[in-house]
Amino acid sequence: MKVLDRFDLSGQTAVVTGSTRGLGRAFAQALSEAGANVVVVGRSASEAEAVSSELTDQGARSIGVAADVTSRKDIERLLERTAAEFDRADILVNNAGVCIHKAAVDVTDEEWRHVMDVNVDGLWITSQVFGRHMISRGGGSIINVGSMSAAIVNRPQWQPAYNASKAAVHHLTRSLAAEWAPHNVRVNALAPGYMRTDMSPIDDPQFHRYWIEDTPQQRAGEPEELGGAIVFLASAASSFMTGSVLTVDGGYSVF
Repeated sequence: MKVLDRFDLSGQTAVVTGSTRGLGRAFAQALSEAGANVVVVGRSASEAEAVSSELTDQGARSIGVAADVTSRKDIERLLERTAAEFDRADILVNNAGVCIHKAAVDVTDEEWRHVMDVNVDGLWITSQVFGRHMISRGGGSIINVGSMSAAIVNRPQWQPAYNASKAAVHHLTRSLAAEWAPHNVRVNALAPGYMRTDMSPIDDPQFHRYWIEDTPQQRAGEPEELGGAIVFLASAASSFMTGSVLTVDGGYSVF
């Protein structure tokens, strides 16, 4: 097999949570361009179906499904819908996530719980449901979207719940990778830096000094710049890679 052929995802099916906007939408686009069938997942059925329609118009096979990652019932229904449409799920991208910028002394119990519910519990539920499916089918690739924030403390904004949740994501990635490797299920994480999305106010002047000037490349990343990394982790190009965290942050975390 030639090296570029190893990135080909033709005939495989990818499920991407939180893919109605931002990074998830870019991941869905990249996976579809690599040949995968794509299940677009979001809280809004109309938004999921709209993104799915865009992919279909580009020649991909895609469906949109509304699901809350914190609901096991929703995720089980998501798997059933995926299997009914495409027979199986080969790739899972756990992208759904939330962040709260607030000093630790001001974070409420409800805010802390909300971040952990989505970023950790939701990822756990989705990984477990789809992991069982992949084990039963003989293999698959799970990509958890972590963050450079799992290994640093961001500034000037404080975000303790988010940082802690992404550290949990990275270590859960390693734990699942070790346990599921004998079943041919690979589990890796992608750790982005500051990216231009609705969740990151990149253009706010108060953040420029720390977010942009402290990045060696002197800029934020664009969501499509993560497309190659997500296809790499999903495909046979990374076949001997599991339990790893791939950091794509413009060099921010080297300091």
